[in-house]
Amino acid sequence: MNAEEAMLATAEAIAKGRDTASDHKQYVSFAAGAEQYAVDIMSVREIKGWTEVTSLPNQPDYVRGVLNLRGAVLPIVDLQSRLGGGLTETTQRHVIVIVALAERQVGLLVDAVSDILSVSDTKIQPVPETSTKEDSRVFSGFLTDEDQMVAMLDLHRLLGAELVKAAEAEDVLIQ
Repeated sequence: MNAEEAMLATAEAIAKGRDTASDHKQYVSFAAGAEQYAVDIMSVREIKGWTEVTSLPNQPDYVRGVLNLRGAVLPIVDLQSRLGGGLTETTQRHVIVIVALAERQVGLLVDAVSDILSVSDTKIQPVPETSTKEDSRVFSGFLTDEDQMVAMLDLHRLLGAELVKAAEAEDVLIQ
């Protein structure tokens, strides 16, 4: 199965996954660097292959730029870099997971979408106390999936500041 077929299969699974039992939630998991992360399936709007983006001045390194998606200008955040893992060396195999946060959408640059996880809230472990609470705030919990730890991302904490900065940059571009 090539990358495009895999994305299509994942998108179909997301659409089907929105109808789930009330005691389980579904999450889209993906790889960024050597780590696995997941977000609530209800926040995922689209998954698309990597395309070059337009850089913006005065943005953090992990904000790769903006992308025009059917008339909407979306900021693209390099998830690996945002979480301290260095900039992603992009290839045609990388994907952008478009997520919704309030009224805005943001693209997350990831290595690949891995799976759709159906999980009971009781299976999600709390974020452990660490000396760097600021760093751990971007996680809402952790779950174990077949010998692998998956970090659940809190999109509001992860992307809140980026949305404000990108919105300001968009206003500058439009004016």
